[in-house]
Amino acid sequence: MGAKSIIGIGNALMDVVVKMNDDSIPEKNGLIKGYMTLVDAEKSASINEQTDGLDKILAPGGSVANTVDGLAHLGSKTAFVGKVGNDQLGQYYHDGLKAIGASPILFKSSIPTGVAMALVSPDTERTFGTYLGAAIELSPEDITPELFAGYDIAYIEGYLVQNHDLVRKSASLAKEAGLTIALDLASANVVAENLDFLKDILTNYVDVIFANEDEAKAFTGKAPHEAAVELASVCEIAVVKTGAQGSLICTGNKLIEIGIEGTTCIDTTGAGDLYAAGFLYGYSKGLSLETCGKIASIVAGKVITVYGARMDDGLWSDIISEVEKIQA
Repeated sequence: MGAKSIIGIGNALMDVVVKMNDDSIPEKNGLIKGYMTLVDAEKSASINEQTDGLDKILAPGGSVANTVDGLAHLGSKTAFVGKVGNDQLGQYYHDGLKAIGASPILFKSSIPTGVAMALVSPDTERTFGTYLGAAIELSPEDITPELFAGYDIAYIEGYLVQNHDLVRKSASLAKEAGLTIALDLASANVVAENLDFLKDILTNYVDVIFANEDEAKAFTGKAPHEAAVELASVCEIAVVKTGAQGSLICTGNKLIEIGIEGTTCIDTTGAGDLYAAGFLYGYSKGLSLETCGKIASIVAGKVITVYGARMDDGLWSDIISEVEKIQA
């Protein structure tokens, strides 16, 4: 049996990654370090102006779109569902997905394409000021059974929980179509604000859950090991990412510890998203959970050596070489 195909549903946001000299800009704008904070169009433009003169990287992004980028580079059949503005950034977003071999399923809005300002501190932590723009207009009406035809795994972005009906319909139709459902918990504050809803979604629809230790604690109130076990009592597979300590994968009564790939961290932007790409790639090929975790660690370990969530062909060549050795 061949590898399974993966469709991602998420916020279509242009990423603007900024290398900062200190933490004054997040502090000035009321952004919580290490978290994602929603901002309006005016504040987004203001933050962009305040960062003029600093190094910036512009790329099609959003959490699940970053994962789709990784999956495409690893060779998976993949697609991304989102909503963009009928503007230049929206066209750039579409062309970016096509360029990597992912299928763009992009609905159009009359409001501008969303923008995620990723402010990278000198200690490599990243803080997001996110203007959702057109992305927030992705609606339950856009999600139809036909979207899932030809795909085996649906990966849903946790940040979409600002629209409960959208997440529920996406999960329900994907489950009815026979897909395996994976969900990322997005951010600790998002989890805390939507806890009851997320518990219901995990219990009724989700097969694979991804969380970092803060998100896992927000969901369970427990430390990583205990949180992984509790999450795995709700879903088939729970993945808890523990930063410099690596990650934990739990299914049933089995808990697997995955180490990190030794490397120098420059920017953590996209680390969790690319971890999910590596894991889902391995999972789609029917590899063991330990091997899935090792592949995920390799991919995440590479992306933190660059600014932003996109890697060049040279890094991807190195990744694919290492992944092939693991599978041999």
